[in-house]
Order: sequence, then C-alpha cells, then structure tokens
Amino acid sequence: MKAMALTGKGKIQLVEVPIPQIIDDKEVLIKMKAVGICGSDIHYYTNGRIGDQVVTYPFIVGHECAGIIESIGKAVTSVKPGDRIAIEPAMPCLKCSQCLAGRHNTCLELKFLGCPGQAEGCLKEYMVMPESSCFPISDSISFEEAAISEPLAIGVYATKQAGINKNDRIGIFGFGPIGMSTMIAAKARGTEKIYITDKIDERLLVGKKVGAIYTGNPDKTDIESDIFQKEPLGLDIVFECCGKQEALSNAFQLLKPGGKLVLIGIPEFEFWNIPVDLARRKEITIINIRRQNGSLAETLEGLKNGKYDVSLMATHHFKFHETPKAFEMVKGYKDGVMKAIIEFDL
Repeated sequence: MKAMALTGKGKIQLVEVPIPQIIDDKEVLIKMKAVGICGSDIHYYTNGRIGDQVVTYPFIVGHECAGIIESIGKAVTSVKPGDRIAIEPAMPCLKCSQCLAGRHNTCLELKFLGCPGQAEGCLKEYMVMPESSCFPISDSISFEEAAISEPLAIGVYATKQAGINKNDRIGIFGFGPIGMSTMIAAKARGTEKIYITDKIDERLLVGKKVGAIYTGNPDKTDIESDIFQKEPLGLDIVFECCGKQEALSNAFQLLKPGGKLVLIGIPEFEFWNIPVDLARRKEITIINIRRQNGSLAETLEGLKNGKYDVSLMATHHFKFHETPKAFEMVKGYKDGVMKAIIEFDL
C-alpha cells in the first residue's frame, strides 16, 4: 500500500509499505478516507521533534482521521465491516494508575498515532487500530467532519476544564484550528464575549464570521489597550492556543484577578517565561491541556445534532498524492489556510 513518510527535516514522500495485519482479536483494519494536517505534524516535519519525542526516519505522521472498517478481529463487537468511523488517536493501556483514575490522556503507557516511539500515523491507505479507538458516525457526518472531530474535541475538553460559562469574557490567543475549535465549543456553551488574536489576517476574518466580538493582530495593533478599552476589568479566561511567549505575556496582563490561563498551544521552546509577581498578585490559575479526555463521543454527538458547526474549518483540500504540497502550505501559513484535509478516493 502507499504511505506518506517523513524522510528528513522538511521532507515527506510517497513510499510503499505492507498493508498492516490484525494481530489482536480486538483490533480492526481501517481504510482511510480523510486526514487533517495538525500543527504537531508540522513540528515533526520541520524540526524532527516535539520535546523529547524525536523522529527516527522514515516515519509516518498524522492523527486526525476518519475511514471505513475493512475487517475486524474475532472479539470485536462495537463495529463491523463497512462502518464509517471517526478515530480516537490515543491508545491508553487502561491499566495504569492514571487510566484507573480516569485520566486516559495522561496514561503512563500511552500510545498515540503519529507520535515517535509510540505509533506511526495515519497518512497511509490502511491502518490497524484497537476497537476502542473507533467511533461509528452517522450518515449526516462527513469524513471531513469526522477527521476534524479530533481537534474539535480538544476545544470541547479545554472549555470544560476551564469551567467556562455564558457570562465569561474570554480571550483566544492564536486562532488556528485549535483556537477555532475552542471558540466553537465556547459558543456552544453560550459564551458571547470572545476576543481573538492572531498574526494572520485571513484567520481573523474567519473569527469574525464565527462570532468573535473583537479580532486583533498583535503585529499591527496594541491588543492589550484595545481589549482593556472594551473590558476595563479584564478577561475571565484566556486560552493560549499558539504556543508563543508574546501571547502568554498578553494573557497575564489582560486577565482579571482570579482569572484562568488555559495553555493549549505547543511551544517550540522548553520553558515559559512567567511574570511571577503578577501571576501571584492576581492569583491566576494555570490549566494545562493535554489533548482531550473522553470528549470525542460528545463532540461527535454535537456535530450530529448541529451543536457544533465546523463548516469554516477546512479551507483547503488535497488528494493523497498532493500531501507534500499540503505540508508546505500549512508550514508557511499560505493562502490563509486554516485546516488542510487530505482526501483518499472520496
């Protein structure tokens, strides 16, 4: 079968690999239909690593995906051949202390699609996954939406962890797919006062369409002054979604005393620079988000019943053989790309 593999920094190419085989009775074989390109895929593409997760070449990335069940193991009961599914890329052990505490996203033996040292990704024609990672979808949900359900679930999870309510004034700093997912989830919870920032003007235009009451480019305007003019008391919650020190610094200034800072973005550096005195005097709560935990089923139900609208998320579509072109586009933030979707013979 065909797969797209990283073969060096900034290099991804088509390769031939064997079709994977079902080994465990609780596994299924999936024919891929749609894959979304994530910022973490681009980190591996450009830098060859995220933190201590270092790529050994060749390596297949990708984890936002949907497909059709091709065949199943003998003990599989929840899905059958022909089922259309969204895929949970996390594969927790379900036995360690974290799993037993209900924290599958911080499993001590966690395997995650497209993560070096854990599992190769989904940018290939077929893939084997455990039954527990397969979520059947209704006919009303497209494969594209099913792939997008993975980043959307992070936004759903982040807003739950933050305890957001409709009266909160919130900031979303970094309006890429995760920032947009967070906004969609916040809007679904009734929140209206949403302030977003990004350095790409095309993304700010999307933010306005989705319903932000303020959009600002920190390279072109003083976003702290702008937001304080509208919210003199400051913001209740800021979601840092771009992994940039500048955004973190803005957040500490704009949060009101007792506010919450929610860290979702993945920085390319090792340490944040936190203004200790300001954080202490304001008694800011810092919440780290590690992917999502148990929110995918809820997210798919929300897509099914119209609670979540992701129609503006996927801005660009590519055929499987065009994957290198897609990676270069996302890497360079070209043409106002929000989410690029790789399509497999749809």
